[in-house]
Amino acid sequence: MPYLIDGHNLIGHTPGLRLDDPDDEQKLIEKLRAYLIRENKTGTVIFDKGLPGGAGKWSNSILEVRFAPHPKTADDMIRDRLLKDKNPRGLMVVTADRDVQIAAQRAGAAVKHASEFARAMLAPPIGTSKKETGLTKDEVEAWEKEFLEGKSS
Repeated sequence: MPYLIDGHNLIGHTPGLRLDDPDDEQKLIEKLRAYLIRENKTGTVIFDKGLPGGAGKWSNSILEVRFAPHPKTADDMIRDRLLKDKNPRGLMVVTADRDVQIAAQRAGAAVKHASEFARAMLAPPIGTSKKETGLTKDEVEAWEKEFLEGKSS
């Protein structure tokens, strides 16, 4: 199920990101790409305003990056996409905006609150929580003994 993401809305709900940071979009894009690759998903993130010419350089096969052209907003573009999409039921809309959530539900799309998505996006990948450790002192001594015995043969 592809994601349709309200970009600045998600930034506002993502710990470590700030809307007043001039690089906030790029930082979110990097986090989104990593998450989507990990989850084997694709998505589109739409920002309210920015450098529309720069969107192409940020898009790839995993994540399409769009900027709402003035006077439209990301909310407008998400609602338009829901109306025009051949299968809106196949989309997962990520936003905390209640009006966008309602529009998504009316179109039959699934909705995930931005704060819930941010937690999942920032969570460590499953299976990597176990910290790798080095050899114990006894194991090091055993290998040193093995190595030294092998050299003398």
